[in-house]
Amino acid sequence: MNFMNSLKYTALLLFVFVMAACGNEKPPEDSAAEETVEGTITVSAAASLVDALEEVTEHFNEEYPEVQVDFNFGGSGALMQQIVQGAPADLFFSANESHFEEVVEEGYIDEENTVDLLRNEIVLVVPEGSSEVSSFDDLKNADRIGIGNPESVPAGEYGMEAFENMDIMEEIESKFIFATDVRQVLNYVETENVDAGVVYHTDALTSDGTEVVDTAPEDSHSPVIYPLGTLNDTDNPEAQRAFYEFVQSEEAGEVFNEYGFIIE
Repeated sequence: MNFMNSLKYTALLLFVFVMAACGNEKPPEDSAAEETVEGTITVSAAASLVDALEEVTEHFNEEYPEVQVDFNFGGSGALMQQIVQGAPADLFFSANESHFEEVVEEGYIDEENTVDLLRNEIVLVVPEGSSEVSSFDDLKNADRIGIGNPESVPAGEYGMEAFENMDIMEEIESKFIFATDVRQVLNYVETENVDAGVVYHTDALTSDGTEVVDTAPEDSHSPVIYPLGTLNDTDNPEAQRAFYEFVQSEEAGEVFNEYGFIIE
């Protein structure tokens, strides 16, 4: 075999070897599989968010079917206390800035992992068909007024502010029936256990047995802001981040709007 033939033969062998090696390479893993997000997260959220968040989560699970979202709904003050006392939570969605800020100040949430997401309004509701109370000024005619405990329920705190600024507190404070959250206030009104109740506009929209008779002026109470944040201590950071970002998406925003929330 002359030199040129030998060189061609060597090149052919090299080509065959390279092709065989390429054929034995494993195909690249599916990039979608690498991005699969899974796990269980717990969201501590204000009771006024129940319906909206449950629907938002249905949309979220269409995109992230392997993530289970468990909710702990309640008054924001009570949820704040639970978190600082060690209750497990991956996200905190409060209906009150001061309760939320306390969790931040205690070091459970970093400021950069927070967002003021929603706004709401404070309204006065009465049992459907009732004519005894038609405005905040008419509360002097009521025997029982449902309101969230201001120590733990932001709607109750906002309501108290409004009563003070409307200069009607002294006339009505003996009539208060305190509730653990706004949904309980709404139930009191629906069952006519109270003559009127103070709830969020969004809660009133969910009820067939009550009607809104008045809205508290914006300048009568602090802004009703809903901040959201991710807790620093989490076992599922990817699932936590995915939910945090999805709740801020346009798709989620459309759901919140449907339930009467105002996007910040």
